[in-house]
Amino acid sequence: MVRTGGASVAAGPTLAVVAREAGVSVPTASKVVNGREDVAPETRRRVTEALDRLGYVRRPRFDALRPPRLVDLVLHSLESSWSGAVLHGVEQAAHDAGLDVVVSADPDRGHPGRPHRGWLDRLAARGTAGVLFSLAELTAPQYAWLRRRRVPFVMIDPVAEPPPGVVSVGAANWQGGVTATEHLLALGHERIAVLAGQRRAVCGSARVAGYRSALSAAGVRPRPEYVRHAGLDATAARRRMRELLALPEPPTAVFVCSDRMALGVYEALAEQGLRVPDDVSVVGFGDLPEARWSTPALTTVRQPLAEMAATALGLLLRMMDGDPPESTRTELSTRLVRRASTAPPGAG
Repeated sequence: MVRTGGASVAAGPTLAVVAREAGVSVPTASKVVNGREDVAPETRRRVTEALDRLGYVRRPRFDALRPPRLVDLVLHSLESSWSGAVLHGVEQAAHDAGLDVVVSADPDRGHPGRPHRGWLDRLAARGTAGVLFSLAELTAPQYAWLRRRRVPFVMIDPVAEPPPGVVSVGAANWQGGVTATEHLLALGHERIAVLAGQRRAVCGSARVAGYRSALSAAGVRPRPEYVRHAGLDATAARRRMRELLALPEPPTAVFVCSDRMALGVYEALAEQGLRVPDDVSVVGFGDLPEARWSTPALTTVRQPLAEMAATALGLLLRMMDGDPPESTRTELSTRLVRRASTAPPGAG
């Protein structure tokens, strides 16, 4: 038996057993596990099949004095409050589990959110037991790299739809979009715009779909000109809000799919001499610290980032112990946090 985090789990087959099953040497089997290229395709196939058949779980290197309990957390940035909330959730859960966490930001500045291969090689060299990717966007070769080396990993709020079998944790984005829009409808708004992030982002698409669903359910015709994308950037959000205000019938309310973009919306409204919520109501998404600090305080949909991070670490721990989760997608509920940025239309 192997003791992991205070619990005993059955030890899986060793690499020597896998090598014997595949009819190769232990060094050759090790090359396959570690993704080395100097292995014949037929040999790689036999070893891979043996690994799958025997249920081999890759374990990090360790010394006899201190078995490693090391996981990596890769954030898209170390500068945002979004990342701070995720880091807080991971740190607390890791402390409770007796884990050490290596935190790094996107190492490839030329391709945001896409860790380059050299970084992944260093990850393997230090013997990490698993990886959490937060808001990351991996390429097909990088997914293949992780699979070849049998490194367990979990995606937190992935940008794009992960490949089949990849475990991810997110929020109930569609329901959040419904909740935000229903709140504005209940106040009497019908000219409701939505300011989304990246067009191809899974979370943003779900929030916009929830917005459209709520409008349709209320019998309000969705207006294509009321749907704008700003890529989660406050400056771009300010420009998109100016465009909305320039329409013949500007919206009386706007659902902004991130709190950060909502700050740009506030700026655009102030430039036009408009007040929140007297002239335009604003609902954000995230419930980050800036939602409470803004003036007026922002009504927003709370995305449970710390809980998402802790849940992702819990799933990663199970995978590290050879117990994959039954479902590859876990969603945590969202809820509306009412503050001072929404009011009935024409309140001013």
